[in-house]
Amino acid sequence: MSFLYLAALLVALTGMVLIDYRFRLFFWRSGRKAAIVLVVGLVFFLAWDFAGIGLGIFFRGETAFMTGVQLAPELPLEEPFFLVLLCYLTMNLYEAAVRMRRISRLEKRAAR
Repeated sequence: MSFLYLAALLVALTGMVLIDYRFRLFFWRSGRKAAIVLVVGLVFFLAWDFAGIGLGIFFRGETAFMTGVQLAPELPLEEPFFLVLLCYLTMNLYEAAVRMRRISRLEKRAAR
């Protein structure tokens, strides 16, 4: 049993938290709204996973890097951590893009 993949996900999540903290993108901008968005995204993707598993589309891959712990048939322990990382990354990227667009517009106005 290896915890390498789970550890990598936790390191990446830590990086997302640090970027969020540094630039006040998601949780440090509005913690309550961020928590709601993150939970809704996690629930959506878990439902998607369960639907795919139920239809026989998604399967758990065998690798030496995973713990081998399954939360449900074909749903490894690492999957919710990956989905949280995916949602958190998406929201950080979205907020950064909105902010950069806003700054770009302000700079264009100032240049006129």
